[in-house]
Amino acid sequence: MAENLAEYMSELNMRVSYLHSDIGALERIEIICKLRSKEIDVLVGVNLLREGLDIPECGLVAILDADKEGFLRSETSLIQTIGRAARNAEGRVILYADKITGSLDRALRETERRRKKQEEHNILHNIVPKTIIKPISNTLQERAIAEPKVNTNKDDLRKQMLAHAENLEFEEAARIKKLLQG
Repeated sequence: MAENLAEYMSELNMRVSYLHSDIGALERIEIICKLRSKEIDVLVGVNLLREGLDIPECGLVAILDADKEGFLRSETSLIQTIGRAARNAEGRVILYADKITGSLDRALRETERRRKKQEEHNILHNIVPKTIIKPISNTLQERAIAEPKVNTNKDDLRKQMLAHAENLEFEEAARIKKLLQG
């Protein structure tokens, strides 16, 4: 599906690439670097925009079949996917659905609650939202960071995961969580 949508967008003269589970880790990093450096404008990803993918430049997330109940459209998954656009001050999300499911309704209410809380905090502290600026690392540096660190002590890994989550370093927490599950 990602390839077909990317091909269609390319025919419309969009600079586009795609990601899916068959693309290797190194190639994924290169594609993300192309997006971040503006070599491409659109990145089509199917079920990859949940935890662990940090692209602050992401200005739009479109969720197709947002009303299809299941693991990839659970409340938590929808919130995580919607959150991919949250680090961009101009970030937007489009949810394509024929009906509002329970998961979709709860995800929308939760993201609205969080947005209101953030807006109140910003007003109280005179904060003007800005897109997070994250330096674009070269591919080898990104790969070195993405490689799992050797640590076989699961208790230490759990502590590291919780510490990263507490420090709002969710990508690193998700990476460690995957190590624990694998």
